[in-house]
Amino acid sequence: MIGKLELNDLIFWAHHGCFSEERIIGNRFVVQFSATYDMRKAASSDDLEDAVNYQVIYDLIAEQMAIPSNLLECVAKRILDQVTDRFPLLRQVTVSIAKINPPLGGEVGASRVTLTLP
Repeated sequence: MIGKLELNDLIFWAHHGCFSEERIIGNRFVVQFSATYDMRKAASSDDLEDAVNYQVIYDLIAEQMAIPSNLLECVAKRILDQVTDRFPLLRQVTVSIAKINPPLGGEVGASRVTLTLP
C-alpha cells in the first residue's frame, strides 16, 4: 500500500542567493515536500512509530533552510540528503523551493527549483 506524504507551503525567511544584498537582507521562501512510501503498517497500527514523522521532516527542512547558500539547488539537495538519510524507506522524494519576489530587475512572483530522487 503505497501512500504519499506531503508538506505544503512551508514558509521560511532565509538568506539564499548570489547577491550580497540577498545574504544580508534575506527573502521569503516557500518549500513544498512530497514522498511516497509503503504505509501499510502505519495504516493498520495507527502508531506513529510505524509512520514517517513529518515533524522530523519539517525540522530537517528548517535546519537546511537556515544555512545560507548561493543556489537553491544546493539547499534542495541538502534537504533531500538529510530526509532520505533519516528515513531510508522514502521513495520518489521531491522538494521544491520558491524564492518569493526574486531580485531580477522586474516584477516576478517567484523563482523555483525542484529536485526529485527516484
